[in-house]
Amino acid sequence: MEIEWNNKDPFYDRDLENFKRLHAEGAISVGIIITRGQSLQESLWDAVHRFAGERGIDSIEKLSENGVVPTPKQRANILKRVLRIKDPVPFATAWADNFVGNKFGQATTHWSKLIHRVERGVGNPCPLLLIGLPASIIVFDGAKVEPLSEEDVADGSEAA
Repeated sequence: MEIEWNNKDPFYDRDLENFKRLHAEGAISVGIIITRGQSLQESLWDAVHRFAGERGIDSIEKLSENGVVPTPKQRANILKRVLRIKDPVPFATAWADNFVGNKFGQATTHWSKLIHRVERGVGNPCPLLLIGLPASIIVFDGAKVEPLSEEDVADGSEAA
């Protein structure tokens, strides 16, 4: 079983070919992949934007209070759009665009990338169980998010 949540999509080729080899050797009967489903992939921006809105995130400082510390490059990209003179973008929109684009872009592992490979026959003849998690798994419960400590940030444990 492989869980491909946010790798580059060529990891599917690796997984499917490994399943094929292991099945041919008699080591496995079925290969299982769990990934982001189509509805989840399509709704990520809305979910991130909603998170920002419900938590009143309107600045880099508020992001940090909610456990998200953008890299210097991400921070610059967000602020460039928010602070521009012509057509400034609301902070939540600029952050959602940047966060989703950096973390969950089209070149990452998600349902349509997986199905494209399976339809081409990658991994045949190994039987496959493919699970695409739906958007309905996102739950907003109002739980407090623990901010990252400065030690976490220094260690590279940034949430964004």
